[in-house]
Amino acid sequence: MIARGTLGSLLVLLGGLVTATLPASTPVLRLGTLGALRAHEVGRMAGLVVVLVGLGLLANAWLRLCRTVAVGDRETTDPVDGVALVRFAAVVWSAPLLLAPPLFSRDGWSYAAQGKLAEVGLSPYVVGPGALAPETFLPLPGWITGPPIVQAVDPMWWDTATPYGPVPVFLGAIVAHVTGNPWILVIAHRGFALVGLVLLAWAVPRLAAWGGANPAVATALVIVSPLMMANGVAGLHNDLLMVGLMAAALVVAVDRGWVWGAVLAGVAAGVKVPGGLVAVGIVLVSLPAGADLVARLRRCGAVGAVSVGTLVGLGVVTGIGNGWLGALTVPGEINTPLSATTLVGGVLDWLALHLGLGTDPAFFRDLVRAVGLLAALAIGAWVGLRWPTGSRRTAIAAVATAGGAFVVLSPVVHLWYFLLLPPFLAAQRLPRQASGVFVAVSVLLGLVAPLDSSLHGAYYAIVIGCMTVALLMPVLLLTPPARERLARIVTPLAPPLVTMGYSTKTGAGTPG
Repeated sequence: MIARGTLGSLLVLLGGLVTATLPASTPVLRLGTLGALRAHEVGRMAGLVVVLVGLGLLANAWLRLCRTVAVGDRETTDPVDGVALVRFAAVVWSAPLLLAPPLFSRDGWSYAAQGKLAEVGLSPYVVGPGALAPETFLPLPGWITGPPIVQAVDPMWWDTATPYGPVPVFLGAIVAHVTGNPWILVIAHRGFALVGLVLLAWAVPRLAAWGGANPAVATALVIVSPLMMANGVAGLHNDLLMVGLMAAALVVAVDRGWVWGAVLAGVAAGVKVPGGLVAVGIVLVSLPAGADLVARLRRCGAVGAVSVGTLVGLGVVTGIGNGWLGALTVPGEINTPLSATTLVGGVLDWLALHLGLGTDPAFFRDLVRAVGLLAALAIGAWVGLRWPTGSRRTAIAAVATAGGAFVVLSPVVHLWYFLLLPPFLAAQRLPRQASGVFVAVSVLLGLVAPLDSSLHGAYYAIVIGCMTVALLMPVLLLTPPARERLARIVTPLAPPLVTMGYSTKTGAGTPG
């Protein structure tokens, strides 16, 4: 099981070296075999298949791990040992990917360039990575010149400001002060992402104890799932650090008081704005049961003030500033097929065009997107002002609901956006059908990671990738052994959680 997952990670690394975008000047491209594979379409397709097989092995090992910690080899297992086993698997399976380039997305190269911008005194909230390149250098396919720091940055984002908060930019600037090597810089950013994984490994068992779930199963469902390994670890997205801080914020709000939880919520928002959604759970868990509307409004104001103050203060203290708030519309410059509001708006624009309504080409898209964001905010406000207070279990569900509304109604949705949800879903005792869907979606979103927008019209790759995923999904989830394993995962008996050393009380946290 552990060995199978490690082999899967190694295959993802090896295949990723063939398929990933790399700076043209990187020494690894001078390796004869690797260069030959990357130079031919057949080689690149073979690399993609190797990646998908590696992800399939990881998914299979993950499902076996979930079953083991759910029922054990003899139908029982100590949750302490189960959590330790899952954490060990996370370390071993992540190790081969630690030195990998950004996989399945080129965002990691943008992170490196944004940190370098801040290090040389240019604001990444004013200029894009292209400011680091000579004016004569064009980011076109097949380039062989230009500064390495920007060679692998997606040309789409060359002249755009970053929408990320001061935390990742500041951390990136610290590393960029030591080296300008883009590969080392992205490895550092993967290290920042893994800090989020460590925070999840610490916080999820505690959240699960509050929510009535098996801590070992919950930890397995979160920190070593195909979704996490492909999009969080291999993709090194800022969302992993953000969600780790969110989970830690909710735990700290209970253990140390809502003020400290609100501070961590502000730090999470300092990575990406959605990190602040955990404030909804902090408000609910920090109030006594039956709190009235006035008390809720006061606590919302207090938590919001501390979180926003922390967020703004981070920009001031680090010297990065808060210009990123004006760049939050940058992701909306593209359309993603996972965004429901974008799809609905696009259909309405198509109908308007054929009906001759004379509206702007993206009128309904922008309108539906705006309505979706307002609806997400309204759902978050409704949860904070109407849901029961004083319950840790309710607080977990509140963050899951607010986060789910944001992901579903967001104008732009990438695969890694779904990293926001697992810690707060897995910590609850979900119905059997919901648990089955959760497991299946985690597998699917991990397997399709190589087919994200980074392929940009690589139709053969998309077709081959879809065929491989179509073969892997039934093997992983629909064969008789797989169905038996899945049944054991989704209907485990919760062990006596007090043996974990975590409190299972559902009352309010420390008032702080």
